[in-house]
Amino acid sequence: MTSSLPKPAERELIATTTIAAPPAEVWALLTDFSRMPSWSPELVRMVPLLRGGLRVGQQYLGINKRKAMIWPTRSVVAELEPGRVVAWDTRSSGARWIWEIEPTEGGTAVTHRRPVPSGLSPMSGVFARAFLGGAEGHCDELEAGMATTVARLKAAVEG
Repeated sequence: MTSSLPKPAERELIATTTIAAPPAEVWALLTDFSRMPSWSPELVRMVPLLRGGLRVGQQYLGINKRKAMIWPTRSVVAELEPGRVVAWDTRSSGARWIWEIEPTEGGTAVTHRRPVPSGLSPMSGVFARAFLGGAEGHCDELEAGMATTVARLKAAVEG
């Protein structure tokens, strides 16, 4: 019998916060990807690979670091609703990184999610086992890092 439950490493990761600022202000900062490394514990740099700015199909080179390990990722913007949603697929891992914002009475609700729609790629599993202490442990670190990222975004907007 096959289980339909996702593997622990493939569970959807999520972090949320409410920022005391209007959605347009949050969106402007959130989509300035040159600032993302100052909020994310793992991201060192995020560089657009194509001309034309933020748009569906835009590709980004991500440089990530965990302790002494540094690795690149290539992501492609898969969804863009300006002022509301931006999502990109990281082809090397199979993960989709989603940022959603919506107005609330107190400002803006921000949700950062990482589902793995088709499961983690085989390469991702091998890499995580060999260099990151295993996929499940790395997912725990990623989710904690996502919480740090949304908290730092909040501090940057409200600060």
